[in-house]
Amino acid sequence: MKKVNNSRRNFLKSSSLGFAGASMATATTGGITGLLSVTANAAETNSKTVVTAAHWGPLGVVVENGKVVKSGPAIAAPIENELQSVVADQLYSEARVKYPMVRKGYLDGNQDRSLRGHDTWVRISWEQAFDLVAKEMKRVRETYGASGIFAGSYGWYSSGALHAARTLLHRYMNITGGFVGTKGDYSTGAAQVIMPHVLGTIEVYEQQTSWEVILESSDTIVLWGANPLATMRIAWTSTDQKGLEYFKKFKETGKRIICIDPVRSESCEYLGAEWIPINTGTDVPLMLGIAHTLVNENKHDKEFLKNYTTGYDKFEEYLLGKIDNQPKTAEWAEKICGVPAQTIKQLAADFSAKRTMLMGGWGMQRQRHGEQSHWMMVTLASMLGQIGLPGGGFGLSYHYSNGGVPTARGGILGSITANPSTQAGAKTWLDDVSKFSFPLARISDALLNPGKTIQYNGTEVTYPDIKLIYWAGGNPFVHHQDTNTMVKAWQKPETIIVNEVNWTPTARMADIVLPATTSYERNDLTMSGDYSMMNIFPMKQVVEPQFEAKSDYDIFAELAKRAGVEEQFTEGKTEMQWLKGFYETAFNAARANRVLMPKFDDFWNENKPITFNPTDSAKKWVRYAEFREDPLLNPLGTPSGKIEIYSNTIAKMNYDDCKGYPSWMEPEEFAGNVTAEEPLALVTPHPYYRLHSQLAHTSLREKYAVKDREPVLIHKDDAAARGIANGDIVRVFNKRGQVLTGAVVTDGVIKGTVAIHEGAWYDPLDLGQTERPLCKNGCVNVLTRDEGTSKLAQGNSPNTCIVQVEKYTGEVPEVTVFKQPKIA
Repeated sequence: MKKVNNSRRNFLKSSSLGFAGASMATATTGGITGLLSVTANAAETNSKTVVTAAHWGPLGVVVENGKVVKSGPAIAAPIENELQSVVADQLYSEARVKYPMVRKGYLDGNQDRSLRGHDTWVRISWEQAFDLVAKEMKRVRETYGASGIFAGSYGWYSSGALHAARTLLHRYMNITGGFVGTKGDYSTGAAQVIMPHVLGTIEVYEQQTSWEVILESSDTIVLWGANPLATMRIAWTSTDQKGLEYFKKFKETGKRIICIDPVRSESCEYLGAEWIPINTGTDVPLMLGIAHTLVNENKHDKEFLKNYTTGYDKFEEYLLGKIDNQPKTAEWAEKICGVPAQTIKQLAADFSAKRTMLMGGWGMQRQRHGEQSHWMMVTLASMLGQIGLPGGGFGLSYHYSNGGVPTARGGILGSITANPSTQAGAKTWLDDVSKFSFPLARISDALLNPGKTIQYNGTEVTYPDIKLIYWAGGNPFVHHQDTNTMVKAWQKPETIIVNEVNWTPTARMADIVLPATTSYERNDLTMSGDYSMMNIFPMKQVVEPQFEAKSDYDIFAELAKRAGVEEQFTEGKTEMQWLKGFYETAFNAARANRVLMPKFDDFWNENKPITFNPTDSAKKWVRYAEFREDPLLNPLGTPSGKIEIYSNTIAKMNYDDCKGYPSWMEPEEFAGNVTAEEPLALVTPHPYYRLHSQLAHTSLREKYAVKDREPVLIHKDDAAARGIANGDIVRVFNKRGQVLTGAVVTDGVIKGTVAIHEGAWYDPLDLGQTERPLCKNGCVNVLTRDEGTSKLAQGNSPNTCIVQVEKYTGEVPEVTVFKQPKIA
């Protein structure tokens, strides 16, 4: 990647584009590097390399005779990113939805919805499909209104400013009369609700103290439940890959790195970090043990607590046991979290003596009472008194989308919106939609219990009566907890429509499936680095749409046409006109920032990324520095303007599962509360070779599958006690469900806990014939609890779970979810 060069002559030489204004900074257009810098067939007439992008970064894709033969990084990655190598697998997968399909029972008028997931499919024409969907949408809307149509479609945003499936779905729904939506997400369901009460901001999706500052000023970084090597191979837009580069640089300084995690992660291994194994879901007791030691040894920063926080005195009463007669000592914490008391005391000494950055992950808040972990981390950081100092404090996005990479100065792309522009004063459906929304993690509960009222963040939410689900851009039958309960919930609506690229478990549970294109079969634009905004990537169409696939944009434009609102949906623009407009937004912003960009046509024709550089001030930026410098002039967005260790707002809600201060509340299932039937705790980390369930069907599977199953990490002592050897197929089960997995016997997981990565496709044996069908492929959410984190956030809690594991001795069924379903 070339550096920004302020010399106009050198810029012209490197980009072959001419601009006036030599005194302004210039954005560079970089060439393809790394794997695809030279291809053996580049000189052949029928061979070309196309630059595009995906969540896993900028891609160079080699096309020969109209077919993709190879893909790799368009910009060299600091650490190999295998996710960039499987474009061909995505395009030509055996799992692709090739044509519009309808479930046979649905087409025949059969009202038996229990056939969903194991019925036969019938191919129909696009004309028939559009007629069927448009007619059903009209019927349900006229009969039940907006509250009868659910289009939450939570899923990873589609990379691209235009072809964002969920946004396009919501746009279509908004202009045709509204829909039921959701609040929150699976990633940070608990943290994003608690943090505004504590810090006045959502925090989990915010820029972090610059990595340049970390390299210079931090003595120690603590990866607390975070595995950046896995989670930063991707980004919500497209990864700029710089965060991993900074972790690599920090490793090379020889400074201290600590990993606190039930699993010795890829990051722990690569960074040569100290691994502190901890029982799943017990981060709060560990933090309390450290906090108690700080107070006991008079190492907490009283001045910081006095000047920048409120309510610490009430929390300290709890910490010292004055409320419940249980001091939260290191010895008390050891019994719960499994970390030796001496280690806990040493951490307190080291954190307080050295400039320490606590880099918190999100897995620790995906549990019952998950709000407490991030609240307690902020409290611990406050007691250390390093918040707002260079290299100290806490950060909740260093593991996500390259947080901490300095923000570049340039332009930001425009994008299509879910709410098209309306005439001034005209009614929009925004207000109607909001009153029908419910917390995302309560989907099954909402479908099963229409009219039920739940508590949520100081308010009450009443579930609507959902008659139709339209899903585009997600895979809830893999993402959502307690799959067997979701199967029952999914039988309640009258109609389920899914736009999909592949026959995912969600597509298989639908009535109507419309084949959607991959991002490689359409044109788009995206930026990289959700925080750095470092690059603009062209997303050029690589090949023609396969089979009869259409883009989500074209699908919803046609449905909007049939509803008489095509002009509102398309605004009369073609795909390229939209993209040019989005680019112009960035172009004009860059000009205002005195940064030059090429004209759109030149950029598009040259087919190279545009790279912006950060300013010196961005490189030196420290989160909460202004607040620390003057908390009166720069107050936080909390009622007190300070960090709220005690929140009067939350206390007044009178919830029994979320008090006014951070505290330890024992969950129903964890390592300290196992049973003879279910003696092992379960943790569900993010996978290394997937983005949740995306890419699960590609050849990357060969890198991790054990006898064609999802692996389960099991401690060698736990395996020995069960007669399990490395490579055995084992059954993991509990009262909610059962899955087959392949055993990986290791000392890289804490004893008493097993780990199964989330994202494996649900592949049930004998669906519909039993309450707890065996998942042949190891989808971990078959086992997890579908229960809210608390009345405050109602987030998801998959890491509150206990199981049993046994060697499987029956006939091993074939994994079939990556093949075509039964087609008439």
